[in-house]
Amino acid sequence: MDNPRLLAEQLPALAAISVPTTKILAIGSVTPKGTPEAIAPILPFEVRATVRNFLAGRIDQWYFQTEGNGVVFIMNAGSRAEAHAILEQLPLGVAGMMEFELIALGPLKPLAMLLDAPA
Repeated sequence: MDNPRLLAEQLPALAAISVPTTKILAIGSVTPKGTPEAIAPILPFEVRATVRNFLAGRIDQWYFQTEGNGVVFIMNAGSRAEAHAILEQLPLGVAGMMEFELIALGPLKPLAMLLDAPA
């Protein structure tokens, strides 16, 4: 899936620079199946599974959307596919009650333009 935020045509010099994916920003949203009544019995299992992923180093930071309805994780993963596989195993993901937008993150690419020789 292409990233709609990618504006390579506006910054062609960045197209030649490659950086690794080091983190994944995972923005979770509750699906229509995720009614409060449906989520309530699953939530204790979801919290324990999330804590296990945090303690295993797969989730680096976790937040709740104060202007939305869901969670935001910064994950230690090298690809969106890797993060997706982890998140789909969480109880709310298995139940189809939570879905995630996944955004690959890496080192600040424009900084490479400040170096004398391209990497």
